[in-house]
Amino acid sequence: MKFKDGFYADVRREIRFASNVQYVGNDLTECKDTVIDKAFIRVYDGKMWYYCSTDNPENVQAELDTLYECATPNPDILNDPVVKKFEVNRDKLLKYENNSVADIPLEKKRDFIEKRKKFVEDDEYLKVASAVYGDRRSVYEFCSSLGADITYDIQYVTAIIQVSLAFGKETFDNHIIKSADCFNDLKITKAELTDFMYESDKFLLTARSVEPGNYPVVLAPPVAGVFAHESFGHKSEADFMLGDETMKKEWALGKKVATDVLSIYDTGDIAGAGYVPYDDEGTKTKKTYLIKDGILTGRLHSAKTAADIGEELTGNARAINCDFEPIVRMTTTLIEGKGDNSFKDLVKQIRYGYFIKTCKHGSGLSRFTIAPNIAYRIENGKITCPVKIAVISGDVFETLGKIDGVSKAEDMQIIGGNCGKMEQYPLKVSLGGAYISVSEMNVQ
Repeated sequence: MKFKDGFYADVRREIRFASNVQYVGNDLTECKDTVIDKAFIRVYDGKMWYYCSTDNPENVQAELDTLYECATPNPDILNDPVVKKFEVNRDKLLKYENNSVADIPLEKKRDFIEKRKKFVEDDEYLKVASAVYGDRRSVYEFCSSLGADITYDIQYVTAIIQVSLAFGKETFDNHIIKSADCFNDLKITKAELTDFMYESDKFLLTARSVEPGNYPVVLAPPVAGVFAHESFGHKSEADFMLGDETMKKEWALGKKVATDVLSIYDTGDIAGAGYVPYDDEGTKTKKTYLIKDGILTGRLHSAKTAADIGEELTGNARAINCDFEPIVRMTTTLIEGKGDNSFKDLVKQIRYGYFIKTCKHGSGLSRFTIAPNIAYRIENGKITCPVKIAVISGDVFETLGKIDGVSKAEDMQIIGGNCGKMEQYPLKVSLGGAYISVSEMNVQ
């Protein structure tokens, strides 16, 4: 690229390969490979950002030059606080070049998911079974007027089996999700699907509604991850604090916000849906503790938010694709396992409460809600019957102060997911961690 003096500019290009296979019942509703090649160009003159996007890489220099004409030259641009924050990395990291999902025939991917769907189709309570296979490999190129020059790739593979069951007037929907970063590592065995259907049938036939109230609960790693992501992770995205002095005071670093057992961190280093070795501003990913031993220790930044708040970059400026500018987003957000407690130890301390094994979705900022899917009653320290719970909810800070147990590091699990913010959805992220116990949550 030919960059002009008096401006900051960068160019982000993504060449994305993706496969999607989807069955709804016996109908194959989608089966295709796609390739997208786009670039996002931006220019900054110290006062304004100028953006454009193109699906013709041949036009990148011309688009860049057009943006220069819109902006005003600034001879002191290198001393601008935002520009001074940008890292100047030079790297080539093609982790999946020799193990690309693009090299796997589409027919093989279709055969994989079709066989797994058939494993559940003989269940007597099944109304319909759906199945989804998806993969993606993206090669990114990033360069800037400061001298950054980065090439790297990301990759993930996902398979989902969804079932709708019915018995009389009772109905129940359930799903199993498996993911990996390479096709040959994606595993869903017949034994796993047999266990999945057994638990689904049992829930359909025997689950009873809960008595609403406040109870102690234990959250399985996927649910604990949703709690961390929705209730705390989004509030740690620093763009929420820009121009909001009340929130800055509420979220002052060094403040005690949780019990000593809780640590939450975000990192792009872990393989999976949240893996990003560099963010979309060329910043190298970092492990950022949001909470460390109950203390608020960090938040997630782009160059703009880091400059405005006076903190360091974290590698969390991300866009869903080259149609959008990067904004502050999570990568892989985890509750850290610690100590010697096992899952059974957390359950054993509860006389009467609930174990939330899986959930449908969650949301929240100051208050959070999580909609459980599979849940069980805990009685006298033992897991007993399945129960129907519509929602668990609470105030974020109050709940953080009621987390009284976290299981050991060996129990940590990670799942992939989709995250939405503003108009940018879906962004691939990962979440999870260890089992956690909460002394009180509102259960409906």
